[in-house]
Amino acid sequence: MDTEPLWVRVGGGMESVPGHRRHGPADVEFPPPGGPWEPLLLNGKLVGWATQGGLRMARKSAEMGQRLVDEQRDHLLGRLGHKLRSSVLALQESARQAAFGRPELLEAVFEQAQEVGRRAAGLEAAAIEPKDSARGVVFGAVLNLAVPAAAHQVPSDAAVIGSEPALVEALTRIRDWLVGDSLHVSAEPVGSWWKVSIKVTGERRQPPVPELGEPLVRLIVDTQLDGWLDVSPPDGVDIYLPAYRPR
Repeated sequence: MDTEPLWVRVGGGMESVPGHRRHGPADVEFPPPGGPWEPLLLNGKLVGWATQGGLRMARKSAEMGQRLVDEQRDHLLGRLGHKLRSSVLALQESARQAAFGRPELLEAVFEQAQEVGRRAAGLEAAAIEPKDSARGVVFGAVLNLAVPAAAHQVPSDAAVIGSEPALVEALTRIRDWLVGDSLHVSAEPVGSWWKVSIKVTGERRQPPVPELGEPLVRLIVDTQLDGWLDVSPPDGVDIYLPAYRPR
């Protein structure tokens, strides 16, 4: 493999090869640091950045980006599958003991069954491929559906291109991941994207299964919604979603 530095598109963001640094969103108006870089376009779509352009490099970048998407998804599925099997084994053992003289374990059986359900739902969210085609979605309406308790300042014309069920899943997962006293959501147009800022107040608590936090949210936002997750804000996250421009 060439050692020439390259940025390849992974979902709606960029990843450096080698190095695996993240940059986003994927937009010709937002070149990655360093450079100078030439944008790599394939069928009009930005697929990477390199020191030299051309069709051969664009095809190489697209192939590498898809390989990274597949590898990251397979890794997360493997981790979530392992965590699910562990919780199922624990549930089976508690149920066995409760059935043979340990009735005080029935409460633990109930809690463990709920945990199995949460982990199974997370595995399903990572494995599922959105079946409905991407279309224009009014962001405020989806926000009210997914996180109705959140305070928000979202313009009425904020509309994004994506799968509505995947967008609801992403927002719900972000809410469960950030876990604070309250959430505040705002949105602003940035080039051909809507930048959605989600801030949390109060003490944050990490999820018992780390893979159900940032890794799962990143998979949904970056690859299922073709957006980009930015975790650099100290009090929350930003997500960039492709803007819908009605004709």
